[in-house]
This record gives sequence, C-alpha cells and structure tokens, in this order.
Amino acid sequence: MPEPTVNPRRHRRSVRMQLTVLYSLVFSVTGLLLLGLTNLLFRTRIGATTVTVVPKSELPTGGVSTLTPNQLAAVAERLRGDALEQLMLMSVLALVVMLLVSVVLGWWIAGRVLRPLHTITATAQRLSAANLHERIALDGPDDELKDLADTFDALMDRLHAAFEAQRRFVANASHELRTPLAVQRAAIQIRLGRAGPGDLPRIQEELLETNRRSERLIEGLLTLATSDRGLDRHEPVDVAQTALEAVGQWQPAIKEAGLRAELDLRPMTVTGDPVLLLQLVSNLVQNAVRHNVPGGTLEVATSAADGLVVRNTGAVIARHEVQGLLEPFRRLSRQGEGVGLGLSIVRSIAQAHGGTVELTARPGGGLETRIALAATAPSQPVPA
Repeated sequence: MPEPTVNPRRHRRSVRMQLTVLYSLVFSVTGLLLLGLTNLLFRTRIGATTVTVVPKSELPTGGVSTLTPNQLAAVAERLRGDALEQLMLMSVLALVVMLLVSVVLGWWIAGRVLRPLHTITATAQRLSAANLHERIALDGPDDELKDLADTFDALMDRLHAAFEAQRRFVANASHELRTPLAVQRAAIQIRLGRAGPGDLPRIQEELLETNRRSERLIEGLLTLATSDRGLDRHEPVDVAQTALEAVGQWQPAIKEAGLRAELDLRPMTVTGDPVLLLQLVSNLVQNAVRHNVPGGTLEVATSAADGLVVRNTGAVIARHEVQGLLEPFRRLSRQGEGVGLGLSIVRSIAQAHGGTVELTARPGGGLETRIALAATAPSQPVPA
C-alpha cells in the first residue's frame, strides 16, 4: 500500500507566525525586566523611608502608646510586605493581559508588514509567458519591500525583453530556414522535371548555392547558441594576435575587393575563449569586407585603453538603423551571402566575455564597431 504523500507546505512555519512569536517574546522579556526593576526600586524606596503610616485598624485598642518600638516595627514590616505582594500580583496580572494584547497586535502588525510580500508572491505565481507585461507597481514608502518589488519589476522587464527577442529570433529563423528549402523544392519539383540536358548544370549550381546558404545559416545559429550559453574555456588571449590572424584569413577577399587594410595592433590581452574571440574578430572583418565599396578602406586597431575597433568605408547608414544591426537576421540589404547573424554573434560573444559592443555610423559612409573587453596584463607587441 503506497504511503500517503506529505505536503511540505502544510508543515511549513509561517513568517507571520514567527514574527508574532518574536514580538511576543521581546515584549515578555522587556515586561519582565520592567517588572523586576519596578519592584526593586519600590523595595528600595519603601525600605529607606523614615516615616511609617499605620492604619487605625492595625493599632491595638490601647492606641500607639501601648506599642513597644519592636511591635510598631513589626506592624510596619508586615504592611510593607503586604504592599509588595499586592504590587507583584497586580504587575504579573497586568503583564499577562498585555502579553495577550501583544500577541494580537503582533499578529496584526506582521500581517500589515507582510502584505506587500503576498502581493509580490501572487504576481509571481500568476505570471507566465502570456502575461509577462504585468508588473507589481507597489505603492507605499520607499523601504526595503518597495525596493524588492521594484527589483522584481526590473527583472520582469528584462525577461519580457528576452522573451520578445527570442520570439522574434524563432520567427526569423523559421522564415530564413524555410526560404532555401522552398527554393530547393521548387527547383527539384518544377525545374528538374522540365529541364533539358543543358539546364542541369545551372540547376545544380543553384541547388548547391542554396545548400551552402542553409549551411551558413545553421553554422551561424550554432555559433550564436554556443556564445549565448557562456564560456567553457578561460585562458589568456592576445586580441591583437587574434585580429592579425582574422585579417589574414580574409586577405584574399580584401585583395579581390581592392580594399586597403590598415592595422594598428597594440597589446591587448583578455581572459576568455580563443575560438570565440577569433570568431568575433573574423565576423567584424567579414562584415567590413562585404559591406565596403571598391577601393575602400578597412581599419583594425587594438589597444588596452580603447579595446578592439574596426572601421570600414561603405554606404551611408541612417543613425536609427545602426543599433538594429545587432539583432539576429537584421540586415540593410537582402543582397549578398550573409544571413544577418554576424553582428548578433559579435554582440553575444562580447557579452559572454563581459564586454560591450558600440556601433557608430560614419558620416561619409560605412560603420565603426568598438568592442570593450576586460583587459588584463599587456602582451608582447604584435609584428606588423
């Protein structure tokens, strides 16, 4: 017979109950201390008095003159004892009554104090991917609870932005993946069925180009996912040497486009993944080559003070379009071989290394990309 499951929340201690108990304990301790101090002071005061007031009912019929000093002192001592006993009894009774009152007040005050937490908890339990736009928007004094609510709202703002970016990314990725598949299916179903022997090489080349485009897209998505996941390797990397290697990889394309490459590679060592950093610089150089003009320039500079800077000539870019280039599948022209993932991969790799990316449209045309990374000790100078 299976054992019944126990709900852990059923036996969980309530914070409200804990605060109530704490308030009551504090009141009890302070009440006892006050009671003890009062009785001590009263005993000291009543014992130090030089005048004793004796009620007539306590005197013998013969009057005060018939009492000896010892008898009079005994009567006074008994009266002081009775007074102290009555004081202690009344004090304890008052303490018990006030303790009960403190429990009720402590429960009520704890509920008032914890009410914003209930609001935050209810909002957190209600939120899902469908209503991430909702916020707590807690009113009240600027205290710790309002700071907690505002922090939660700021977290939800970031989550909402991340969900929206993920939704756009999935929609764009599905569109980009469907396009080459549709082209391949049309070429196979329609053109191959009607093609003659002379058309086959051209159709084959179109299919190969579409396949290469799909391969670049998948590689870009995998690289983006790898950089978004974080760093698996942490080792010193000389960004200047990495930039020199990346420019060397694209040297044939630079010569073919008739571009002039200007390098100012000063020591810049960071801690990170050398493969991802090479991908970052390579994407920047690739972007600068593809979106340049014939006879234009390509500048790559590294330094511990300014970071990694890549400048290129090219078409004039509107200022409101610059930051959008960092989003996946965002590109100014549908022409060319790119799939719109290069700069988004650059931003993702930079963020994985604790860096930032700043894009600036150059007045005469082209783009300036500035990558700020956490630099460490300088490396050896890079040969030109």
